[in-house]
Amino acid sequence: MAETNGKFDFAIDRGGTFTDVFARLPDGRERVLKLLSHDPQNYRDAPTEGIRRVLEEETGQSFARDQPLDTSQIGWIRMGTTVATNALLERQGERTALLVTHGFRDLLHIGTQARPALFDLEVCMPEVLYEEVIEVEERVILRQDSCQLPRNEPKRIVKGSTGESLEVWQELDLQRVEQDLRRVQSKGISSLAVLLLHSYTWAAHEKAVGSLAKRLGFTQVSLSSEVMPMVRAVPRGYTVCADAYLTPKIHLYLTEFSEGFKGGLKDVDVLFMQSDGGLTPMEQFCGSRAVLSGPAGGVVGYAVTCYGFMEKKPIIGFDMGGTSTDVSRYAGQYEHVFEATISGITLQAPQLDISTVAAGGGSRLFFRSGMFVVGPESAGAHPGPACYRKGGPLTVTDANLALGRLLPSFFPKIFGPGENEPLSTEETMKHFRTLTKEINQYLSTNQSSSSAAGGHHSEMSVEDVAMGFISVANEAMCRPIRALTQAKGHDTSEHVLACFGGAGGQHACAIARALGMKTVFIHKYSGVLSAYGLALADVVEEVQEPCSLKYEAGSYSKLDSRIEQLSQRCDQILCKRGFSSSQINIEVFLHLRYEGTDCALMITAAGHPRNAHSCMSGDFRTAFTKRYLKEFGFTITDRPIMVDDIRVRGSGKSGIRSKVQPKAGQKSPRPIKMTQCYFEDRYLETSVYLWEDLYCDHSIQGPAIIIDKNSTILVEPACVAHLTEDGDVCIDVGTGTQQCVLGTELNAIQLSIFSHRFMSIAEQMGRVLQRTSISTNIKERLDFSCAVFGPDGGLVSNAPHIPVHLGAMQETVQFQVFRDGMRAPVFFVASRGHHADIGGITPGSMPPHSTCLQQEGAVFTSFKLVTGGVFQEKAVTEALMAPAQYPGCSGTRNLRDNLSDLRAQVAANQRGCQLVGELIASYGLEVVQAYMGYIQSNAELAVRDMLKDFARRRRHETGSLEVEAEDQMDDGTRIRLKVQIDEQQGSAVFDFTGTGTEVWGNCNAPRAITFSALIYCLRCMVGQDIPLNQGCLAPVKVIIPSGSILQPSQNAAVVGGNVLTSQRVVDVIFKAFQVCAASQGCMNNISFGSEKSGYYETVAGGAGAGPTWNRRSGVHTHMTNTRITDPEILESRYPVILEQFSLLPGSGGAGLYRGGDGVTRKLRFRSPVVLSVLTERRSTQPYGLHGGKNGAPGLNLLHKMDGRVLNLGAKNTISLDPGDMFSLFTPGGGGYGSVDEQDGDHQTQFKKRKQKEQSTGQ
Repeated sequence: MAETNGKFDFAIDRGGTFTDVFARLPDGRERVLKLLSHDPQNYRDAPTEGIRRVLEEETGQSFARDQPLDTSQIGWIRMGTTVATNALLERQGERTALLVTHGFRDLLHIGTQARPALFDLEVCMPEVLYEEVIEVEERVILRQDSCQLPRNEPKRIVKGSTGESLEVWQELDLQRVEQDLRRVQSKGISSLAVLLLHSYTWAAHEKAVGSLAKRLGFTQVSLSSEVMPMVRAVPRGYTVCADAYLTPKIHLYLTEFSEGFKGGLKDVDVLFMQSDGGLTPMEQFCGSRAVLSGPAGGVVGYAVTCYGFMEKKPIIGFDMGGTSTDVSRYAGQYEHVFEATISGITLQAPQLDISTVAAGGGSRLFFRSGMFVVGPESAGAHPGPACYRKGGPLTVTDANLALGRLLPSFFPKIFGPGENEPLSTEETMKHFRTLTKEINQYLSTNQSSSSAAGGHHSEMSVEDVAMGFISVANEAMCRPIRALTQAKGHDTSEHVLACFGGAGGQHACAIARALGMKTVFIHKYSGVLSAYGLALADVVEEVQEPCSLKYEAGSYSKLDSRIEQLSQRCDQILCKRGFSSSQINIEVFLHLRYEGTDCALMITAAGHPRNAHSCMSGDFRTAFTKRYLKEFGFTITDRPIMVDDIRVRGSGKSGIRSKVQPKAGQKSPRPIKMTQCYFEDRYLETSVYLWEDLYCDHSIQGPAIIIDKNSTILVEPACVAHLTEDGDVCIDVGTGTQQCVLGTELNAIQLSIFSHRFMSIAEQMGRVLQRTSISTNIKERLDFSCAVFGPDGGLVSNAPHIPVHLGAMQETVQFQVFRDGMRAPVFFVASRGHHADIGGITPGSMPPHSTCLQQEGAVFTSFKLVTGGVFQEKAVTEALMAPAQYPGCSGTRNLRDNLSDLRAQVAANQRGCQLVGELIASYGLEVVQAYMGYIQSNAELAVRDMLKDFARRRRHETGSLEVEAEDQMDDGTRIRLKVQIDEQQGSAVFDFTGTGTEVWGNCNAPRAITFSALIYCLRCMVGQDIPLNQGCLAPVKVIIPSGSILQPSQNAAVVGGNVLTSQRVVDVIFKAFQVCAASQGCMNNISFGSEKSGYYETVAGGAGAGPTWNRRSGVHTHMTNTRITDPEILESRYPVILEQFSLLPGSGGAGLYRGGDGVTRKLRFRSPVVLSVLTERRSTQPYGLHGGKNGAPGLNLLHKMDGRVLNLGAKNTISLDPGDMFSLFTPGGGGYGSVDEQDGDHQTQFKKRKQKEQSTGQ
């Protein structure tokens, strides 16, 4: 379909900055072109201009820019575009309304309730895409055989597309809907997103609303049941909103694009790239599947060109641009994900698995508290890097220029205010000299710490500094590649690095070497590979339906029938588009998971042909178990496999075949010039070649630079570049000189690199734990933490998981370290997970009224889980069942999940040991331990600087260096704090003397909880990205009175201390330092269960306002960040109906800046259960600051079937009957500043301080 047709064919990638054009000419020749995406002074639309230029230059005819182009010579046009991406990032989509089931107007605002940045007190989150909400009085629920709800009247029973039965509890009132739609329409809104609960399986109500809206004149109506019919209301809701928000913008662009051609492109085959790597006709291109349109072309490009050439070795795609770097993987099949978050919006649609890291050519360079930092801030296109001559900051591009790796004479003169000057080496070097001077002054001032380690600091040169930033940037880009490979069970070193994008060639050799890769592949069109990939791509038609069948013999006939129907639909659509049967390939996927788990995998049976024990499309059971074993390290042999979705992907083969003739040369390649390039510690004579002058039998020994129109390739020493027959560059990556011996003295560059490596280890441990665990708490709610510790048990690095775990993990590790007879290890790794049940007096092991530790479940002081490589299942089972010996207590109620999760934690620790071991093998034990110490010292320094700065401001404002604060628990127990700061030393004494005594209840908090709260608060107050470790506490002395609620006796009940008191300690610390108003101060622990099932959740509330911000509503704050179960999953797995989950308006404290609102959550139970609530801030209010009002307290109500409404108080356990409803109202956050205040002194000073922080460290 895409073969030469005697016409011009175009593949165009319209990016944010540049538009890349690949053109195949009528005679088979190929051309590439790059032009600015926005140049309104010269042309209206970049793709149209690119086509015009090629036609004009190749035909010799003149085509006026202000006239539509003649299409008679155009065969086809394929495009990838960032129109949808940019509209999403910049929030420039169509004005949209959301129509949603009554009670869930704020469902998408709350989302998962987790905050994206753990230590960001402002809780910056992108806003929702809609501006109006219509709540519809309609409701359907899934039928449950065990349901015992009393019924006043029979409900209509309907059949869902999954085969499940549903009850229509409330019929749709279309007359009322019409009134609401007209009201929204009168406000000028013409785009509508529709999200009704359980519409993924029964869509009748959504379709009725959609028909009505179209009849009323809404120009865009997106139904969640059509956009992506998959279970989970929240991601499906985000997706349908994105579709309604973006599709009109896409259609507007397509209309404008078509108007640039005669006949509106009616006779031209125009296809657009979707996020899944497949092409679709222009009229079917929609917003929800367009967000990765541009990057997808690049993935197809390297997959098609590199995989076959490299003898089918797995490929890592490395696309380094100006502001970020995209990495992806290809091993014979495109790797798709079906849920990804882009600009704060979780899209539930098939999309290529592309990971992005905020490190690109334009990433800014900083020196902060002794560390080299790259990004995430970017210089952007304007002003751009310093070398662009527009007053921009230092960037990665500047570092490459300073090292001689970019040659200004080969760049066009398009820089400076007039855009007519060359790149400025002088500007770059001027900035670097200033920064180098600052770095040397800093290192000289802090000489003592380095000298103490036996080293001596020598001044750094400009080249040393620039090289340091390049090394740190490379390490930052290695992290997502490790995550994409090692975290999924693949060996990174067995991959080929396929490099493309304008900036990648300068870093490819170094990154490949760091990851153990031996080959780098750079296509001849690497600078425009996303455009070239469009020409190689297939036309794709996908259909997907939800399902609820078990994958077993009794279901095979139903599966086969549905697969056949979907396959025929794909085949018919592709045939109508002109494809013959020989050109069409049908792939069948089943979305499979083990029953009772939430982790589903999209599985193809490729390589697993059908047999007597499988369905007709292949042996999906074997394919699933093999994939599950590889990704998660285990299988669950005694559980049925469930089919959640059936997906069929039809591909029409339409990619071109390149016909480039190889050109061979007799002579050795001759450089066009020699230059000096800096590598590691010295300049080396470096050959410079033009790519176009090279022939297919040429080899180039590094160091060398190969220059193309659109990219620069650095061939590092000990690497050899070869030109392939197709004109591509293939680099053999040598090991280079032996890694320079790193001493134990402090090196600021290596400090930054080790910081990345230690963090990467903790992150990879976390991924292993999440992958290999089985419980909802760990796998889905992410209630776990992983960390690396030094030889003294002090925290070195932790992944950003759950703050309340921090101090407890360290104290636990140190208890083992200093235990009698313990042989001192050289390092520690540890993982902590929330096991949903470990016994005790109530299901869920979170009893509201426990009075001793034993009532809260199994207790482990020191227990060796693995001995001689053998998991001690019998011994740990006995320990988990031990609580049954206490009156009223039970052993664990979910032993199978306990054991599985413990094995997952062992696997995570094993991974951590392996990775730290590899680090030691590379650098030596003494060096690794030294840098563990330096990382802690760096955090210590950042905290000391923060305390000094606070002390100076405090002394200036009040003349005192002492601050204090007090708050109380709901039972009246005081938490009291007095802080004495030493301005000279940057140290402080945190004295909790005066805090109330141990309580007869479970709000007692072991010392570790206070340390967790303190380390969290200090990290938040530092205000910049520093390693979070034991060093944060080094400047701090903590006094906690023995026998108090913060240091109770050994057998005191403590479950509430972990989840409630910890939040109050944070409130008191922030109040003492006047950082922000109090957040909700609670985790709102809710659990319910019976002998057959159990469920646990924590619920969001309001965050406290600060000096310059209104706070977020409906979000988890401070010491927790766990997710909440999606409404549709909750109702399908448990005997409960979620009647409302929305914000609680007005619960946030008023002020110049308002506190965030809490939430309302109402659960109606369908069978008898035992409900437990463990909450705080029911009788006390979250405080406001500087005249801001307090947030509203929470409330727990029980609505009985007989009409009574009961206040359950803050902590209670109660048996409920079918039909009873629990209503949870969570606290709001406090306000900041008086409503009469315009801009108080404290706010002015805060703003100035933040501006100073943001401008430092260029």
